[in-house]
Order: sequence, then C-alpha cells, then structure tokens
Amino acid sequence: MISGRVPLLLLLGVGAVVLRPSGSTVALWILAMALLVGVDLLLAPRTRVLACRRDAISPVRLGDPTTSVLHVENTGRRRVRAELRDAWQPSAGATSNRHHFTLRTGGTTHLRTPLQPRRRGDLRADGVTLRSWGPLRLAARQHRYPVPGVVRTLPPFASRKHLPSRLARLQDLDGRAAVRVRGQGTEFDSLREYVRGDDVRSVDWRASARSAHVVVRTWQPERDRRVVLVLDTGRTSAGRVGVDSTTGRELVGAAEDEAGRVDAVPRLDAAMDAALLLGSLAARAGDRVDLLAGDRRIRARERMAGARDVAGRLAERMADLEPRLVETDWEVLFGALAGLGRQRALVVLLTAVEPAAISDGLLPVLGPLLRHHHVVLASVRDPELSRLAAAGRDGGAELTIDAVYDAAAAVAELDRRERTRKVLQRMGVDVLDVDAGGLPPALADHYLALKAQGRL
Repeated sequence: MISGRVPLLLLLGVGAVVLRPSGSTVALWILAMALLVGVDLLLAPRTRVLACRRDAISPVRLGDPTTSVLHVENTGRRRVRAELRDAWQPSAGATSNRHHFTLRTGGTTHLRTPLQPRRRGDLRADGVTLRSWGPLRLAARQHRYPVPGVVRTLPPFASRKHLPSRLARLQDLDGRAAVRVRGQGTEFDSLREYVRGDDVRSVDWRASARSAHVVVRTWQPERDRRVVLVLDTGRTSAGRVGVDSTTGRELVGAAEDEAGRVDAVPRLDAAMDAALLLGSLAARAGDRVDLLAGDRRIRARERMAGARDVAGRLAERMADLEPRLVETDWEVLFGALAGLGRQRALVVLLTAVEPAAISDGLLPVLGPLLRHHHVVLASVRDPELSRLAAAGRDGGAELTIDAVYDAAAAVAELDRRERTRKVLQRMGVDVLDVDAGGLPPALADHYLALKAQGRL
C-alpha cells in the first residue's frame, strides 16, 4: 500500500509541467514517482519477521474494563518501523488499538489494547494487521495474521452490595445472635421430659429406660437444604424491561431513553443478578446450590455441592446463556431437575409472570413438582405497564386517543397477571413479581424468611 505522501509528490510535478508543458514531462514525473515507490517498497522489511503472541486475559464482569497485551518481537536482521492494528469483535469495546512502533533487531515491544466488553460470553480477537514501512514512508508491506485472543465476560453482580446485610441476618438465624427455633423437622435437637400433649411417636424409649421419667426427642427444622435455581432462557427472557428509577441505575446495561426513563435491561440479565445473590447467600448458609437453565433444551446444568466460590461458578456457567425465541418446555426442565436428585429442595423458577406462557406451559406440569419441593417463582416486573396505567388515570384532559388505548391495554395486562399470580399462590407457589433492581434483595429476603419460619 502507499501513504499520503505519494499524492502530494505527484502534485509537486505540476510545477515541472508548467515550466515544460508536454506529455513527456508528465510521463517522466509519474515514472520517477513509481520508481521511488517501488524502491521504497522493496526496502520495506517483511512483516513476517515480526512474531506476535498474546497474553491470556482473565475473565471480567460485564461493565468492568480489561486490557489485552500483545508482545511483538523483531526476528529479522533489520530495524523495522511498523504499525499494528489489534482488531476485536465490536462488542469487545476495543479502543486505542492502533499502535506505532520501531523495533531494532531482536527487540521486543509490549502493546496494550484497552477493552470495555458490552456483551456477556466469549468475545474474540479478529486478528492482527501489521504494516511495515520503507525508509521513505512512501510504501508499506501489509499482512493480516491470526493471533488468537478471547476475553470471557461474566454477568455483572450489581446486587453484591446487598450481601453483607443479608449475611448478618443469616448469622442471627443460625443462632449466633438469636434463639434457635424448635419445631417439627428432621434434625435432632435435644431430649426433654414428656409432658401431656406430646406425640407418643417422639418418645425415646432407650433414653426413657435409663431415666426415671419418660423422655421425648425434640426436633428442629433442617437448616442445610438444597436450593435449585431454574433459569428460563425462553422467549419471555428476551424482553427488555424497564427498571425502577430508585434502584435500577445500579444495573449494568441500564440506559436512559429519550423520555429520561431508565430501561433496556434484558429480563434474563436481571434474573441472573438475582440468582447470583441468592446462590451466594445459600452457599454461606451451608445449603447445596444447583443451577439449571434452558428452554426447549437444557443450556446449563451444574451441581455446586462443596464449591467454595459459588458466585464465581454460577457466573461462569451463565456467561454464555442467551435468550432463545422459543416457548419454554417445562417438562424438559423439570425432568432434568429430577435428575439432579430426589431430596426435597427450594426450587426457584426465574421466569416471567406471563399469563399465556404460564397457563399453557407451566401450570399443567407444576403439580408433581409441588408435591416434592417448595417452589418460588421470581419474576422481573416491567414498570412500564404500571407507568402507562397510571398515565391513563392521571392524564386528565390532555390525554390523547393513543394514550388512552395504551393505558387500557396496560390495565388489562396487569389484571391478567394478577389473576395468574393468584392462581399460582392457590396452588402453593410463592410468587415474587418485582422490578429488575429490586428482585435480587426481595428474593434473598424471602429465602431468609423461609429459613426463619423453618419452611425449608
């Protein structure tokens, strides 16, 4: 390739043409320039003498910056003046990726390309383009080389700031700062003397034989249980829902639209944030945490019993998950859930309270699941529906026909969702329908409430 100096030198030939206006003058000038460019190109070092390698990049959470480091070594016998472009796919957010450098024989340089990932998953380098200039900088050799590179972008954990306060409450429940709750359960607690009204099935006959009184066992609800996070990746998870302005600005991915509302948070990403907070809390409580994600197929399945960094493992498994524009097959998901173990568990369904999807897909297969497990349905609510309904009530005479229809549709949809929520509650499902920013702490609080009541 040629540089911008070549056209400038050609323009200088206008003076020669003016002094001696003839075709031969023009031809001689063009021939001289072609000769200079050809000689400069021949003197330019080959790009193959530059050896490139890239350092591995540690995983990074969405929204956090990172850096790709390239090491370029001159393996030739001449000094090289070169340019390098470190290309990445657009969602990697590569900036300042054009580097100019000069390397002597055997020299090495380290080139850093800042990255600001804008999407979850594995973001890959698109190759390295090297350009080696001749001594006159009129022409250059250029070649593109594959230098593999990948940055794994994990889901953001914006709700991490809620973890310390919930852990303090968990310590109280564990008996470090509160009284232990005794009641019906499966874990042995203590022995005491029989009193009228006690269940005779709780009498410990061996202990009674060694005592002057009849002794009964007391039990406490199990504290160390299994928590299964079921993440719906079907079509309802693809919706980009609004975020409540009081809590949603902390979520990575939230953006303001032209009206100043905070929106554009994928429902799946908000559900992942809630799963990370609950998984971290349950692991600290000693519960076993399992992850299951899918739609018509199982997209992720992970058992994390004994894992130290549950939040990290969850983030790794969820990094590649993307919404699929298909209806979720809950029979497939519940079949996979049964394969994770028969022990009674707290099953958290991270899906949307969408009347059509719930009535056609979830309700027909929910009964058997409720007989074996305690089920919580955690849904990301879209505050835009409430805003449209409120605008219809409070707009007054300034309302347009379109606004009235929007408000009526929003009210009808909210009513359908409320009826769906009541149906689920009558079946025994705990339903949490909260905006994206408030769902993670609300789900963590509900988990702690179940622990305190001995319902897990």
